[in-house]
Amino acid sequence: MPELPEVEVTRQGVSPYLIDQEVTGLTVRNASLRWPVPELAQQIVGQTIRSVHRRAKYLLIDTDAGTTIVHLGMSGSLRIVTALTPVEKHDHIDLALASGKILRFNDPRRFGAWLWYELPIDAHPLLTKLGPEPLTDAFTPDHLFGALKNKKKAIKLCLMDNHIVVGVGNIYANEALFAAGIHPETEAGKVDLERLVILVSEVKQILANAIKQGGTTLKDFTNADGKPGYFAQKLHVYGRGGQICTQCGNLLSEIKLGQRATVFCGLCQTR
Repeated sequence: MPELPEVEVTRQGVSPYLIDQEVTGLTVRNASLRWPVPELAQQIVGQTIRSVHRRAKYLLIDTDAGTTIVHLGMSGSLRIVTALTPVEKHDHIDLALASGKILRFNDPRRFGAWLWYELPIDAHPLLTKLGPEPLTDAFTPDHLFGALKNKKKAIKLCLMDNHIVVGVGNIYANEALFAAGIHPETEAGKVDLERLVILVSEVKQILANAIKQGGTTLKDFTNADGKPGYFAQKLHVYGRGGQICTQCGNLLSEIKLGQRATVFCGLCQTR
């Protein structure tokens, strides 16, 4: 599933082709995504795209009339193609631009979304209760300490809670907790501020490195140029249950937390 770095890499890839371009057409081949795709053509065709930004894992394509909200779901991808590019089986939506380019949305599992919102985008119900972006100054050790106070839930589950901080999905939660030396099952409210300082720093560094390297290589993800990400070769724990810890040589353990695979080192992650 694309996580924050993969979505950000996609945003960076498609933005130069979209900004300041007039939308000349919209083709919806399959409107049955996570939520039914609304009748977008009358709202967006003829509009000029002013900006493309990201909030959590949502891509927001802004025009003067409103915003198209795109979510990649579990298997979605966006590519810039031309009208001559053959349509593939799961190419559900084409956004045609005055330049002759097309923003094409492919989603085999159809858990992604294309929505429309005319009010200020921050007021959309999907966005109003989101926590801070992890790569901004709003995500601080003090914020995290306050959000975790008295919480008995496992620290890993809290780190993946979008009400506390957005975009730290399963891959990067595993990696950040390993780097910070925190056991994923530790009660969130028992992690002291000193350790949270390290955790926040590691989250920021790991996500920034993943974006820089093009996102993590997953079987369902390719970026806007059709090239896979390269962060997978840097993973220390995710997907490595039963293998040797890169730090101490101990065998990595794997459990399920919140129905998600959780890998950790019992020697390196003790707090």
